[in-house]
Amino acid sequence: MSPACSGTSEHHFLCSICLEVLTDPVTTPCGHNFCKTCISTHWDTSTTSRCPVCNQVFSTKPQHQLVEPVENLESRMCPKHSKPLELFCQSDQTRVCLMCSVLEHRSHQLVPLGEDLFEDKKVYLQQMIQKRREKLEAIRESVRFRKEAADRGKAEGVEVFTALMELVERGLKELMKTMEEQQEAEEREAEGLIKELEEEIFELMKRSSEVEQLSHSEDHLLQHFCSLKAPPATKDWTEVMVHPSSHEGTVLRAVMMKMKMMQQFAVDVTLDPLTANPYLVLSDDGKQVYCSDKKELYPDHQDRFDSYQVLCSTGLTGRCYWEVERNGDVNIAVSYRGIRRKGNSDDCWFGFNNQSWRLKCYRGFYIFRHNNKVTHTSCPCGSSSRVGVYVDCPDGRLSFYEVSSDSLTLIHTVCTSFTDTLYPGFWIGFGSSVSLSPL
Repeated sequence: MSPACSGTSEHHFLCSICLEVLTDPVTTPCGHNFCKTCISTHWDTSTTSRCPVCNQVFSTKPQHQLVEPVENLESRMCPKHSKPLELFCQSDQTRVCLMCSVLEHRSHQLVPLGEDLFEDKKVYLQQMIQKRREKLEAIRESVRFRKEAADRGKAEGVEVFTALMELVERGLKELMKTMEEQQEAEEREAEGLIKELEEEIFELMKRSSEVEQLSHSEDHLLQHFCSLKAPPATKDWTEVMVHPSSHEGTVLRAVMMKMKMMQQFAVDVTLDPLTANPYLVLSDDGKQVYCSDKKELYPDHQDRFDSYQVLCSTGLTGRCYWEVERNGDVNIAVSYRGIRRKGNSDDCWFGFNNQSWRLKCYRGFYIFRHNNKVTHTSCPCGSSSRVGVYVDCPDGRLSFYEVSSDSLTLIHTVCTSFTDTLYPGFWIGFGSSVSLSPL
């Protein structure tokens, strides 16, 4: 700095042109201070840019502007390398010098210090806040979804197990009644035999007493007469046996009968080739279907779906049960035969209208849909790919079960009122397949 700028006298704060306290101060490369307006006016009236104090000539007009003195200069210096803290490490969220950038923070993300940094920092923090708020809302939504699913699951559980308990109670009463009636019949039979034996014992004891008395009599004629008297008639009890009924296995047999109840409602369903979309390939026996990437040369028919769907030819009445082996993305449905076939509106898709009911396995959970209303079931998709469908047309009950080798797990039950004959149906995703399993 030149002598004109050194010291602490008041001349340091005076303009060398107007000799007043500096207004909007600027400094020249030679170190003299001026009001910005004064030096600009002076240079505008001159052909060269020259310092009015020392007459030094500048090739271009200087644009240096004085700024306020820096406070706490030590805080802007690196304590380790004694260099200015000119960079900001975003990885460690701290200020660093040039030496730090090539040593300790060499592989970190560095940006120059400046006002833009703080603006970027604020934007970055706001983005972090927004992301966490979105995550918070997602977690809350997940909690609400899980609570609703749990509530539905509990309601379904209460409904199903209430019906199951009623069924078990009725079965238990019938079982107890049968066993009690059998026990009472056996007791009556035993009581009749006991009474008959007691009567014979009484007669035999009576005859034994008479014989005892005659043995002490001296009347030989009386003794001879009594000896010729026939003994009382008695029954041959050699072959008479009382065999108590064995109740071992009775309860197991009752449970097995309940497990076989579904089988008595089993129906044999077959796919209707006239309804199959041209990309659905059916087996010759109508028991299997898969979705191909090649279009089949099916004849045109008014019943054929434009969407990847197919109906069965078997109409359902009364109580019916069948099982399906699914592979991949599959919807299992029941539908009235009047469902729309042509086009891609909601009237054509299983579950999107009041003509059909469908079940889909999606993201590990079963989802039920009817009349475009979605119900997320509480039953996760297990390891088994077999699904059982039970429909009670008179009572308006439709149930889906996950079937394994040793269990039957309820997925979802809906109670409604069926107004027409139902037909099993399927939507098949690309590369997926369905097999109608024999029972």
